[in-house]
Amino acid sequence: MPQPSSQPAVERISFAIYFAPALITLLVGTNRPNSRARRVAALYAPLLHALGAKTQFLDLADLPADVLEGALYHNTGKHAAFNRLAARLDASDKVVFFVPEYNCSFPGALKLFIDGLPYRGGLRGKKAALVGLGTGSQGGGPALSHLTDVLMYLDAAVLPQRVRLPFIDKELATEGQLATPLLGQLLREQAAALLAF
Repeated sequence: MPQPSSQPAVERISFAIYFAPALITLLVGTNRPNSRARRVAALYAPLLHALGAKTQFLDLADLPADVLEGALYHNTGKHAAFNRLAARLDASDKVVFFVPEYNCSFPGALKLFIDGLPYRGGLRGKKAALVGLGTGSQGGGPALSHLTDVLMYLDAAVLPQRVRLPFIDKELATEGQLATPLLGQLLREQAAALLAF
């Protein structure tokens, strides 16, 4: 017969909460259907699972078509479909942004999503890791710099290890992996650092 615990119930509960697996949102930062950013996010999820984390995807391809008119300014918090996406972000303390570079910055769909969140509340206190994708040699570096500025303004904490994936078309030529082993290693190291962050 099991012996009753000598620990008070409050201590047992806080111990369980402290060691509960983290829920990390993998935010695909473009509304392009079947994007390369989504493919990289799908490669990243198993890295977090191997470390004991739970993940959920938030793909901006699911943004409602009328979000520009229906979810901003005086309509903040009133658009049901947008609110469902925002609730997924709200359910986690940590977020990995997968950000393709569009015109030397991050996609407008990502800025639109961020602007539709409650001002300063939607990302406040979140811990964020950033993965940039580019078709050229910079690997989304300018996009990550711009996004870092926005996230820090909104009181999110940004993990210093930002991963840039250059020449992304060549990197994703083989299904299920990146062509350059070093880039996969950088993603694994970032995932571990995010859990410790």
